[in-house]
Amino acid sequence: MATDKEKILRFYRGTEGENISVKLYDLAKYAADSGKFRVSPFLSPYEQDIAETIAANFVGVSADFFGGYQGAERCRAMFTDDTFKGKPSFEIAVIKAEWRGEFTRLSHRDVLGSLMSLGVDRAYVGDIIATGESAKILIDEKMQNYFLENLKEIGGASVKCSLDELSSIAPKEERIKEISATVASLRIDSVAAAGFGMSRSKAAADILADKIKLNWQSVKNASVSVKEGDMLSIRGRGRVEVAEIRGTTKKGRIGITLKRYI
Repeated sequence: MATDKEKILRFYRGTEGENISVKLYDLAKYAADSGKFRVSPFLSPYEQDIAETIAANFVGVSADFFGGYQGAERCRAMFTDDTFKGKPSFEIAVIKAEWRGEFTRLSHRDVLGSLMSLGVDRAYVGDIIATGESAKILIDEKMQNYFLENLKEIGGASVKCSLDELSSIAPKEERIKEISATVASLRIDSVAAAGFGMSRSKAAADILADKIKLNWQSVKNASVSVKEGDMLSIRGRGRVEVAEIRGTTKKGRIGITLKRYI
């Protein structure tokens, strides 16, 4: 007979969540067995859903999430046994990288690329908040000295790095645009085209190129159907939520309400 672990992990087998589900299960089990807590690497929203599902399978273990500031997308999960009385920490630090903005404009992609070129695992890095002259990089605090010593250049520009405070990051404020549209079907390419203001052929091409995510997971088939509550995302262009499926019009099209988070 399959164990609880086997049953849980079987659900994620063959998916993007297969490897992380094993790590998260072991962290939750440690918290349950020891009566203490364990903190995960930084997780995508999809991986956070996995962590929450796994925690629900352990009696007396909760999963809390924090990415360093209110509204963070990439967060660490903390599995805590209900009997634990200490004050656990999410162990998140902030590196501020500064450059001469009057000469160089650097993007999120530039910053992330430079971090990856240092051989750093993405799991150690949370959100990256890039502005005209600086970037704030949320990281696992045990990596702070490594970044301070080695991150000297981003996108060809020299940078100066220093530690900053979590309190220096303002809560994330998203603008929401409500879109009312009709589509021929609930295929993801049709809905993405309506939500992001592109042609259906462009949406289909982006899906095949793995640029469009459905609930933060890869989806290589443009004919996959979406449902209410689903989230479509394109890095750099925000997210679109399928807020409501209103029904079929007289011409046979489907009325939908979308919320675009910018």
